[in-house]
Amino acid sequence: MGKRVIFAVAGSGKTTYIISQLSLDKRTLIITYTDNNLSNLKNKILQKFGYFPGNIRLLSYFTFLHSFCYKPFLADILKTKGLIFDFPQRFLGQQTDRKYYVKNNRIYSNRISKLLEISGVLGDVSERLCKYFDDVYIDEIQDFGGHDFNFLKHIAKCDLDILFVGDFYQHTYDTSRDGNVNKSLHNDYVKYKKEFKKMGLTVDTTTLSKSYRCSPTICQFIREKIGIDIYSHRDDETLLDLIKPVSDTDKIYKDNDVVKLFYQEHYKFGCYSRNWAESKGEDKYENVVVVLNAGTYKFFDSDKLHELTPQTRNKLYVACSRARNNLFFVPETSLKKYKK
Repeated sequence: MGKRVIFAVAGSGKTTYIISQLSLDKRTLIITYTDNNLSNLKNKILQKFGYFPGNIRLLSYFTFLHSFCYKPFLADILKTKGLIFDFPQRFLGQQTDRKYYVKNNRIYSNRISKLLEISGVLGDVSERLCKYFDDVYIDEIQDFGGHDFNFLKHIAKCDLDILFVGDFYQHTYDTSRDGNVNKSLHNDYVKYKKEFKKMGLTVDTTTLSKSYRCSPTICQFIREKIGIDIYSHRDDETLLDLIKPVSDTDKIYKDNDVVKLFYQEHYKFGCYSRNWAESKGEDKYENVVVVLNAGTYKFFDSDKLHELTPQTRNKLYVACSRARNNLFFVPETSLKKYKK
């Protein structure tokens, strides 16, 4: 396998591809970021083998950092009892001060990678990885930020077969943020790819470049209106439309077979719904209604979705690309009467 990074598009089969590479012959570590993808990977592994093989270990990123990298070397020294996901204070002065890493005897999740670095145990982490595994897969690499992206650089140096997989434009979260550390990492796709070349990885932009989930209709909309390059393996046409009449929006609101994806606070509308970003990693929706908040609707109405801020653009891309069949848009104002 060597050392590679594959840049994918939504619905191109990232999880399926990773599963296809697995065997009973190698000791394999799979790391992913979101709970949705952790569940998807687990189910796919069970489907392939009929059981969960003992030679394969599947971990969420922070579980990996804490249990595999931090605890064997530093937990006894710092006397911590678990993780804390609070937002820590910014580094000031001496960065080795315990207060920048620990609160109430729990270690800040987004500071573990930095602590591993300044504590001089990264070499030990590498040896431990090589001792227990032959290959490492890390999914959702687009969400690695701050010190965690620097930690990826260290993983890439390990004497192991390595595969990173991700979709640059599905970057909706950051594993960590700390001041200016990799602050501009996701500003430019071309520069982003160069970061992986510097790590010594082969950059693959073709293997997962087309979507199985999204129809050509949806891919064309995403490509031409949102400005993200995505094509489809399929050749069928599906529906894509804006719903505005009151009778139609009432009907779609009450339809529990069609998910409504909101920018935020979906739970306040009391229907079958999710938030745009939270739907990432989900692959179970036939028809999708994307509810456009006031700000996004202005860009939609003026045909300027490509001018959205990167964060909003990426979340909208995630939402639109959940649909296997038809995609509809509804102004949030049309559903305002249902909001609690």
